Amino acid sequence: MIRVGVAVVDGTSLFELGAPCSIFGTPRPEVHDPWYEFVVCADSGAHVGDGWLRVGGSGTVPLEALVELDTVIVPPLHDSYAPPPPALVSLLREAHRRGARIASICTGAFALAEAGVLDGLRATTHWLHAQRLAREYPAVEVVADVLYVDNGQTLTSAGKAAGLDLCLHLLRRDLGSTVANAVARRLVAPPHRQGGQAQYIETPVPAADGHGLGVLLDWVRANLDQPITVATLAARFHVSPRHLTRLFHATTGMTPLRWLHLERIRQAQRLLEDTDTPLEHIAARVGMGTAATLRRHFTRTIGTTPSAYREAFRTPSAIASGQPA
Repeated sequence: MIRVGVAVVDGTSLFELGAPCSIFGTPRPEVHDPWYEFVVCADSGAHVGDGWLRVGGSGTVPLEALVELDTVIVPPLHDSYAPPPPALVSLLREAHRRGARIASICTGAFALAEAGVLDGLRATTHWLHAQRLAREYPAVEVVADVLYVDNGQTLTSAGKAAGLDLCLHLLRRDLGSTVANAVARRLVAPPHRQGGQAQYIETPVPAADGHGLGVLLDWVRANLDQPITVATLAARFHVSPRHLTRLFHATTGMTPLRWLHLERIRQAQRLLEDTDTPLEHIAARVGMGTAATLRRHFTRTIGTTPSAYREAFRTPSAIASGQPA
């Protein structure tokens, strides 16, 4: 049972506090049993949001308990410009030293940066505060235009909704995509958004009405085993490659080839989790050609090898079947 806790100090933002509580603090035996051991680590009498909600007493443990957890989640303060409390910073430093996984939501990244656990690493925060984070903590490589960054032991996310994405990502890392997707459905949330997706997208992906990209994206997902180029997509959509690239960036926040690459990696993840299909066959099914090519791109994108990923995230049904799909 993984021990997860959320750190609450005076002024913690209510919205971002709710995401980890909803994901990790609600037992779901019909999805996975056992669930997480979840605690709220709070300063006694701390006020949440703009001050109208006070936490402490029953249902919480002292803030100092976070050093004993496997995962610590740090929401932002309601006042985005308030400095992180020194006591919290010290506890985060100690928890990190003991090997805890530490994740921040929105400007909670400032507390991690102040603790020094982001030095030399990539990190993100809400785009409005990214320049300030980079300016105040030059040892941190700030990436301003992504939803979340996973460095293994430390993770950071952008604002509000991206915090939910990060929590679902952690759930997916711990218990696999089947569990994460089931929880996302209950929350009526997207099951998985890649961390590298842009924080701000000019327009949402249009409905599949013949004028938007919806039909084209569905076609790509159904034909990942085929050789697909920007010219192929442009011809299928009856526009020039340059116009397609502009439209793709406006609707997905990425270039066509970057989106295609991430879809192929995502499908490879599903096959690694849910089947015992040999890597060579997975490579063919997702359009990567050979196992060596898939291994190279997968490791570069995910940060681990396909074999290690399968070992960590294979679902119980795949383990039980023992048969290639």
